Amino acid sequence: MKNNTEKNNDFTGGAILPKLLRFMLPVLFAMFLQAMYGAVDLLVVGKFCTNADVSAVSTGSQIIMTLTNLLVSFSMGITVAVGQKIGQKNPGEAAQTIGTGLVIFLALGALFSVVSVFGAGMLAGIMKAPEEAFDVTVSYIRICGAGFAVITAYNLLGSIFRGLGDSKTPLISVGIACAFNIAGDLLFVAGFGMGAAGAALATVIAQFISVVISWFIIRRTELPFAFHRSHIRWEKRSAASIFRIGTPIALQDFLVGISFLVVLAIVNSLGVTASAGVGVAEKVCAFIMLVPAAFMQSMSAFVAQNYGAGLTDRARKALKDGIAVSTAFGVVMFFLTFFRGDLLAGIFTNDPEALANAWDYLKAYAIDCLLTCFLFCFIGYFNGIQKTAFVMLQGICGAFLVRIPVAFLMKNVGGGSLFLIGLATPCSTVIQIALCFAAYAVFDRREKRPALPDGQ
Repeated sequence: MKNNTEKNNDFTGGAILPKLLRFMLPVLFAMFLQAMYGAVDLLVVGKFCTNADVSAVSTGSQIIMTLTNLLVSFSMGITVAVGQKIGQKNPGEAAQTIGTGLVIFLALGALFSVVSVFGAGMLAGIMKAPEEAFDVTVSYIRICGAGFAVITAYNLLGSIFRGLGDSKTPLISVGIACAFNIAGDLLFVAGFGMGAAGAALATVIAQFISVVISWFIIRRTELPFAFHRSHIRWEKRSAASIFRIGTPIALQDFLVGISFLVVLAIVNSLGVTASAGVGVAEKVCAFIMLVPAAFMQSMSAFVAQNYGAGLTDRARKALKDGIAVSTAFGVVMFFLTFFRGDLLAGIFTNDPEALANAWDYLKAYAIDCLLTCFLFCFIGYFNGIQKTAFVMLQGICGAFLVRIPVAFLMKNVGGGSLFLIGLATPCSTVIQIALCFAAYAVFDRREKRPALPDGQ
């Protein structure tokens, strides 16, 4: 008989929506706390420092977030591979997949540390960091980059446990980190007056403490299989599975992240106040997009188990349920952000110009709130059924065929309006949704096509 942990983490039976929501809610709370990282950094810096520090945190955190998201999206290869092994009732291979993943991510964390520390000046230059904020931006990137091994371990632990159907352990980990990050920001930024550099230091220290505490918690957690030190090695078949699933997702997220960096560079060219305003808006966006983003991560794990078990109809039903719930939240976020975005932006800055710029940019993202409820659920579904090559394709099309060209166009013809520049994002999302609906119809038709008799 299955123990309670296995029952709770098994998505292949029972009512779909309650199980999906039960798994999604801890993911949502974890992402909320994760968003608090950047939010608290910017909140404290915005209240106690200058617009140059706000711009530095905005630009520097966007660079670090792009690299971090590359790791997180690549780790989706572990989440999906482990989820499918669990769905296939093959725990031994799930353990080996996790062990191989640890080896891969140890190397990636070291590589990203080198890039961030020694290439900080180059990265800040590429991003056209305003002159007043350039040196502070470089310092922020270097401090966060030096702690990339910690950032890697922190995010990898969450991906592994989501693949096991456990979304509560990552929530505990994020909660610990968030608490220490708030304390660190108040100490280093408000207390010692270290500005953006203090915010970066607080983030790295908080994640280090979280990893250490979480490791002891995990060692006392009951796993659905035995995991030993001998599993931590390179195993060719497990590595191939991780790379096959994770590489397209990582490449897509990386290129999409690059497109947002290009948009931010366009905004940075308008001056430090515009840069600070968009930095504030991006932190608000991290919150208003939480529900669809949580469904995307949850959908991948939920669908992966059911797809691995051959329950394709159940996987499709989960997609439809996720879209329905996410849409309800999207409508609420649209009205709140479009009509009262000044209240949301006012949490992070006292500067009237930065506040006005932030609200102008947020109005475009409010429109995107109505669209991402479809897009993010589709992406989670396609990841779960291993159609990651398509996920990569639609992301690249949206980023480079729509988002960047529209942003450039709006800058040149829109008189520097941040609302018009921000419209590049919902324009991109519309195209991506159209591609997702088309792909869903094609994959669904192939799935339902009857097999030909032998010899035909």
